[in-house]
Amino acid sequence: MVTYEDIRKNEDIRTYIVRADESLTALGYTEHSFAHVVKSAETAKYILETLGYPKRDQELAQIAAYLHDIGNVVNRADHAQSGAVMAFRLLDNMNMPAGEIATVITAIGNHDEGTAVAVTPIAAALILADKTDVRRSRVRNSSPATFDIHDRVNFSVRESSVEINEDHTVIALQLTIETEMCSIMDYFEIFLGRMVLCRKAAAKLGLEFHLVINGQQLL
Repeated sequence: MVTYEDIRKNEDIRTYIVRADESLTALGYTEHSFAHVVKSAETAKYILETLGYPKRDQELAQIAAYLHDIGNVVNRADHAQSGAVMAFRLLDNMNMPAGEIATVITAIGNHDEGTAVAVTPIAAALILADKTDVRRSRVRNSSPATFDIHDRVNFSVRESSVEINEDHTVIALQLTIETEMCSIMDYFEIFLGRMVLCRKAAAKLGLEFHLVINGQQLL
């Protein structure tokens, strides 16, 4: 059995994550390295664990989340699809069973906004985990005077959490933001498409998706 820890220790995979993030750095994107993929893996596991999915499904979601952005080493365009193909080769070489590989690459290939569809619970968990990773530490730019809107949105976040309620009916992204740095309208300009995708992913898991900013429910 290929475990999440096996994936994290694999030096080839680590190289692809590092090099993919280097490419995104050159393009001016926010952080997509180990902090992002590990946080995504933790959130994906939390979602499926809280909803009572089998432990192996939880682990496959972690694996998909850890690998989901490696396609950026090829190109930002269509990185979900190229990443899925790369993940297939890596996991096949690690002798993961075909059925599990199919589960992982389906999730990876369906995580990006332009082509994403929550076709499975694991794909849904990955979408939610990826799109809700909003935090100040993702900003690479050290000069607020030159922030673009993506930098402003992430840098404005003081606190961020993803929580499923006790009744398992709602999953909420709760943000505390500094509105002097980023208006709530800025947030919607960048993230409305992502939040709509989160709503569809949540529905796949039998949940409602709520966006709460500074204590006010906006979605």
